[in-house]
Amino acid sequence: AGLAQWFPALEELDVSGTGLAELGTELLALPRLRTLLAKNNRLGGPGSLPKGLAQAPLGRSLRVLNLSGNRFAEVPPVLLGLRGLQSLSLGGNRLHSIPPEIQELRSLEFLYLGGNFITSIPPELANLPSLSYLVLCDNKIQSIPPQLAQLHSLRSLSLHNNLLTYLPREILNLVHLEELSLRGNPLVVRFVRDLTYNPPSLQELAGRTIKTRNVPYAPSDLPENLVRYLSLASNCPNPKCGGVYFDSCVRQIKFVDFCGKYRLPLMHYLCSPECSSPCSSASQSSTSQSESDSEDEASVAARRMQKVLLG
Repeated sequence: AGLAQWFPALEELDVSGTGLAELGTELLALPRLRTLLAKNNRLGGPGSLPKGLAQAPLGRSLRVLNLSGNRFAEVPPVLLGLRGLQSLSLGGNRLHSIPPEIQELRSLEFLYLGGNFITSIPPELANLPSLSYLVLCDNKIQSIPPQLAQLHSLRSLSLHNNLLTYLPREILNLVHLEELSLRGNPLVVRFVRDLTYNPPSLQELAGRTIKTRNVPYAPSDLPENLVRYLSLASNCPNPKCGGVYFDSCVRQIKFVDFCGKYRLPLMHYLCSPECSSPCSSASQSSTSQSESDSEDEASVAARRMQKVLLG
């Protein structure tokens, strides 16, 4: 008690490895504290973090918070109101999920969640405009949402030691990504091809015709739900096709060359099985035309990335 009176100008506080089971309310009144390190303690139980943190002087000044090596089973809701937080570390805890509300930390640049039990990544994580370093290694993640391609500031993505068998094709759109760590995933040691397709509905067939033939229409011509439906058309990534799809598409693993050594599987969506058929008998044992186009695209990404750590 009285900590803020004794150290009103305190900017960094390290209480790591001290066996603390809670951080008391005496921290809330520190008006200039920017860095709080509380690693390797016993935090994680009820009341281990002070209530009202986001509204307190500390909540407005805090920029770096490290709570790695504790016992948190979930991301503490009290942290999700720290709008000025730039770095958050919760590695080596007992987290099983990432809350969608993580998107409220709009100033976040560094997020470390490695060494937990996380099985999935919420698409809302892509709504962090300043995120540059994302560490999700040593978890149980099985897939990456394609929305992560919206993280245009991302420079480093650590995904090693998870359960990934493929990556979304959209990951190639991370134009500032310099380091991608993937070692210790099934995708590195075991490749799996997967092709699934459900026939399109009559609505989708009509929508495809309108889009591919550029049939003109105005909002006054169609019910609102159909206008909204037509706006959801996705272009087939096969440049030899020119088609579109809505709900019915071919889900396929595409093998692309990275760093001239590894065949990396990317998830690929095509508008029909014809787009994935071999373009000649000589290519039946290798790749289709659309796969080759993906490889060309991926080779550009491989040159751009400074480090692709696969093994």
